[in-house]
Amino acid sequence: MSKAALKKELSSLTKEQLVEQILDLYDNNKAVKEFYTFYLNPKNEKELVDKYKKLIRKEFNVENPMRSTEKFSVAKRAITDFKNLQPSPESLADVMLYLPESACELTALYGDYSEQFYNSSYNNYKSALEFLKKHHLLKQFQNRAMQCVEWASSCGYGFADDIADIYYQYYEE
Repeated sequence: MSKAALKKELSSLTKEQLVEQILDLYDNNKAVKEFYTFYLNPKNEKELVDKYKKLIRKEFNVENPMRSTEKFSVAKRAITDFKNLQPSPESLADVMLYLPESACELTALYGDYSEQFYNSSYNNYKSALEFLKKHHLLKQFQNRAMQCVEWASSCGYGFADDIADIYYQYYEE
């Protein structure tokens, strides 16, 4: 169904019917419930940042790497779910940068990973830096971005050079 068709259908409903529709969605859809909970109480944004960072950390478990699943898809989904809540750019940047930070820290502490792991880490790092630049947050997150460069410095497959190169593209302009 197109947005236009949905809009037409919703326009034909009374206010009470619309409220019932939203309440049904709220009761039956976890994402809708989380969206409205945040929308109506944005003061808990820090709690949500922590929640989504924990989901990412679970995938790149530095404290216990044997429990690390290293699934970028799960970590990326956490970022997308958080983004759908429409948080502040600062909070979204925090969560976005946390994925490559965790991946870089994991490989710095426990040795080389696959080329695919490094490619995914690089791509997520680059996306985070692009977002930081777009929202004028580079300076605010510079220390964390540099920490990724430092953690990557001992890694193979050209990863260290790639991370450093992209860092300097954004921070030496």
